[in-house]
Amino acid sequence: MSVILAILLSALAMTLIVGVRYLIVSGAFAAATRVKHPGLYRGLDPQMRSEIVWSLASAAIYGIPAGIVAWGWHNHGWTRIYTDSAAMPLWYAPVSVLLYLLAHDTWFYWTHRWMHRPKPFKLAHALHHASRPPTAWAAMAFHPIEALTGAVVIPLLVFVIPISTTALGFVLAIMTIMGVTNHMGWEIFPRFMWKGPLGNWLITASHHQRHHELYGCNYGLYFRHWDRLCGTDRGIGDFARDHARAAKRAAR
Repeated sequence: MSVILAILLSALAMTLIVGVRYLIVSGAFAAATRVKHPGLYRGLDPQMRSEIVWSLASAAIYGIPAGIVAWGWHNHGWTRIYTDSAAMPLWYAPVSVLLYLLAHDTWFYWTHRWMHRPKPFKLAHALHHASRPPTAWAAMAFHPIEALTGAVVIPLLVFVIPISTTALGFVLAIMTIMGVTNHMGWEIFPRFMWKGPLGNWLITASHHQRHHELYGCNYGLYFRHWDRLCGTDRGIGDFARDHARAAKRAAR
């Protein structure tokens, strides 16, 4: 098998993994929404179809660099991913997860804030904000430019920060779950995670809902420290208005 074909197959496999993962996770949380808040997504079928189409397109953009890096790691030892649990001290596994989340959050904050400048917003990021309100299907509904900014961060980090395959899987799971739950229109996590001392530093749907409501604030992904340091934190919102609008749609 030629090198080019092997890389293409790896990229295709990663695209399928990302796409299927999105459909399963977003579908599961969309189903949970129908149980917990019946009618919340009523009247949003055209929007959700658009979210799914753009998200599956983004899956290809995420899958290509991931597939190239996975091929290089498997065949040539590229990256600092390791499979031997004895390669690093046991305490390093949770540290590596935290390092990846902090680095990803930093990248996301600054690229996200840049995309809210007038030209990048009009060109790319407006597509994501076209979901009003966003649903569980909107997690990856990005313009290709925005998808590319998100697709490169983890493939770049694996060349810099050592991480086990298990810890990397945990990072990807957190990334997927938070991306979906931050957009689904209600708060799934316990109150202590979004209210009180811990909630002052962690981002869940209540914090990100405020971003979709006001736009020019709450740019972070997992943590609130960059928003706090840069004066862009506007606290947490609530879903009363969105739920009231959903009730009106349901009554029509």
